[in-house]
Amino acid sequence: MASSTTLKLSLYSVLTLLCFQVVVSVIQHPLDPLTKEEFLSVQTIVHNKYPTSKNKVAFHYIGLDDPDKDLVRRYESLPTLVNIPRKSFVIAIINGQSHEILINLRSKAIVSDNVHKGYGFPILSVEEQGVAIELPLKYPPFIVSIKKRGLNISEVVCSTFSMGWFGEEENIRTVRVDCFLKESSVNIYVRPISGLTIVVDLGTLKIVEYHDREIETVPTAEKTEYQVSKQSPPFGPKQHSLTIHQPQGPGFQINGNSVSWANWKFHIGFDVRAGIVISLASIYDLEKHKSRHVLYKGYISELFVPYQDPTEEFYFKTFFDSGEFGFGLSTVSLIPNRDCPSNAKFIDVYIHSDDGTPSLLKNAICVFEQYGNIMWRHTETGIPDEYIEESRTEVNLIVRTVVTVGNYDNVLDWEFKTSGSIKPSIALSGILEIKGTNIKHNDEIKEDIHGKLVSANSIGVYHDHFYMYYLDLDIDGTHNSFEKTSLKTVRITDGSSKRKSYWTTETQTAKTESDAKITIGYAPAELVVVNPNLKTAVGNHFGYRLIPAIPAHPLLSLDDYPQIRGAFTNYNVWVTPYNRTEKWAGGLYVDHSRGDDTLAVWTQQNRNIENQDIVLWHVVGIHHVPAQEDFPIMPLLTTSFELRPTNFFERNPVLNTLSPPDVPWPGCPK
Repeated sequence: MASSTTLKLSLYSVLTLLCFQVVVSVIQHPLDPLTKEEFLSVQTIVHNKYPTSKNKVAFHYIGLDDPDKDLVRRYESLPTLVNIPRKSFVIAIINGQSHEILINLRSKAIVSDNVHKGYGFPILSVEEQGVAIELPLKYPPFIVSIKKRGLNISEVVCSTFSMGWFGEEENIRTVRVDCFLKESSVNIYVRPISGLTIVVDLGTLKIVEYHDREIETVPTAEKTEYQVSKQSPPFGPKQHSLTIHQPQGPGFQINGNSVSWANWKFHIGFDVRAGIVISLASIYDLEKHKSRHVLYKGYISELFVPYQDPTEEFYFKTFFDSGEFGFGLSTVSLIPNRDCPSNAKFIDVYIHSDDGTPSLLKNAICVFEQYGNIMWRHTETGIPDEYIEESRTEVNLIVRTVVTVGNYDNVLDWEFKTSGSIKPSIALSGILEIKGTNIKHNDEIKEDIHGKLVSANSIGVYHDHFYMYYLDLDIDGTHNSFEKTSLKTVRITDGSSKRKSYWTTETQTAKTESDAKITIGYAPAELVVVNPNLKTAVGNHFGYRLIPAIPAHPLLSLDDYPQIRGAFTNYNVWVTPYNRTEKWAGGLYVDHSRGDDTLAVWTQQNRNIENQDIVLWHVVGIHHVPAQEDFPIMPLLTTSFELRPTNFFERNPVLNTLSPPDVPWPGCPK
């Protein structure tokens, strides 16, 4: 039986722990995403100025206003002494006008309220799209068209598609609505109802244009079902089970939105437009006995998806998934043990509706350790009478989220390696955008069908995926430079060697933005962000190298309207001086934009980027020529790039890293 003194001490310990937990929970990091209470505060503040009884108010973006970068860096060192104003930036359509509202969340006051006068509109809200897709089902001409095709209106569902800009003068918020058949299969995107044009005015939420052009066969539902509960045997190939067991628990810690793992520390943010945001990534240098800055902030700024069918049915399908639909708003809950392994930990976030009400999105992000790869190894047989083999197991940390915009699922990973690398990757799955056709076999094709026949009556239309990454690298400080090291062939003509040639390097430091516009793949080159003010012991500048994804270049003409809007894909790499307002490569207002506020426009200033606080922008592209294996649902198609330390450390930083101990397991050989 415990003594009264022991009981008092135990109670004191519990209370102390509880108090500590409360203190931890109320300390808010300046880059933390908006909380439920902050969303509600924004909603109340805006409604107080614009009462809904007298005004029509719709919130299209509520996000954290980026705090001053210098203050955030100071906060890292002195979190209890640095006071950073917490503000929210809001885009709301009020009485038909786009308002940019800046709100001080602590004083609960509006700092500024300006009306956008230019072209383009903010992110489409989920709610207005929900209204738009119901309109055709009650529209008499549409009902007639459905009957004419011999279809059942109760089996029809519709979806909205942004319309882009094609030189027209009017500046009106409209969407196209396409419809699909859900009869016998939930795989609606492979069963389009072709030949119809439906345009909805989002201001009035009415159909303003309707055409029934021609009737094409609706593809069959046969063998398109992907729900396991609706599928029939035989199943296969068979996969064996796996148990993940970490006897010491996970090797990472999550405190609020801050993550510590191995030699890395970083912050996970979330934004309704950008989705996941990685910030303040620093790595501990074992030799220097200190943490060193690497990445201030990284996220996907835009995703440009132009389809390559110029016909009435498809020409407008040139989507900007982040700026038009919102990566954050399109983030979905991850499925435990399917989207993320059993050793994953999950993070919930809040998003908002068009009336400003926050809603909890559970399991929006997962964090887990990944085992099974080799960190480094060598087998040495060159020493007489000795056989040396050494191998170290690699353990990586993965931060994952999934963004589903309509038919496509984007699996987005940020992978951290103890060797110092950061490896962002993209894996595409989901459903092809199918165009219905009367054609059942390739032999029937007489002209360009702008895609591949992936099944009878089903054309998988050619298209691109261009992901634009925003990468604010701060290599051991904010003042960095961008170097391009070209590999050059040198001919030997003086007879000094039995060789006739070799290659060497030639390094150029970009002085202005124009110098740093890089098209990858035409000639070999190393692209490195360096700190020109610091050197290793042997005299190399500290740096991080971009090992790019397989390059994909836009094939549209530069004067084509979609490419004018997506001109940020004209180069694979761009570098700009840091500017807290230059966040979105396609512009702040992307829906119906005209390309006058893009990365390509900003860089025309040709600003100085040498020994400055700079941002690296990298386009990761995929030209997608659909294949039958992509149908009816696509296995993962993956691409990635790497930010790799280059003369950042004095030597291999994981030279002394030990492999994790083996765990004895019943029935397994030692």
